[in-house]
Amino acid sequence: MEYVDPIREIEKIEAIKCNLQNQSLRDLLLFVLGINTGIRISDLLQLKVSDIRNENGLKDFLCVKDGKTDEIKSYYLNNKVKTALRKYLDRQPLTSEDYLFKSRKNNLPITRQQAYRIINTAAKDVGITSKIGTHTLRKTFGYHAYRKGIAISILKSLFSHHSPSETMRYIGINKEENHPIKLDVNL
Repeated sequence: MEYVDPIREIEKIEAIKCNLQNQSLRDLLLFVLGINTGIRISDLLQLKVSDIRNENGLKDFLCVKDGKTDEIKSYYLNNKVKTALRKYLDRQPLTSEDYLFKSRKNNLPITRQQAYRIINTAAKDVGITSKIGTHTLRKTFGYHAYRKGIAISILKSLFSHHSPSETMRYIGINKEENHPIKLDVNL
């Protein structure tokens, strides 16, 4: 597998969101959910509407069986994700048993290759020249979570890595870089 990069610049993330919003709310949701949760693309594509919504509305936490480890992991659905979900679900006639990222051709989810094309094309459209792929969503989540003060041990556990150094490499943090970590308790 070829190495891909996280998207480090917030401006580029926002530009991709604008690009995808003009293209497809489904594709926007794929991007927003991926960069805000760090869920593997293979697990994202298997989500059904019932996984994120119940009779009371949108869930606060998404519980997903990790496709590689078979471990159940919980992911918080923040306001950015919920906004994208509402926009998408309000305009799509989906049942609770439909795949969230349903193909336009059939009742199956989009393929991993289609997800790659969506992400890669959107990144190229906004001028990103680094290597971009489906893992970019997960790496972008990890990079920005770490930069905002989330402990590397938490990210290591979430990504099912064996060591903190493996996680640091994965999310594109170079030990020699001296970027301050933003610890914002915001009490």
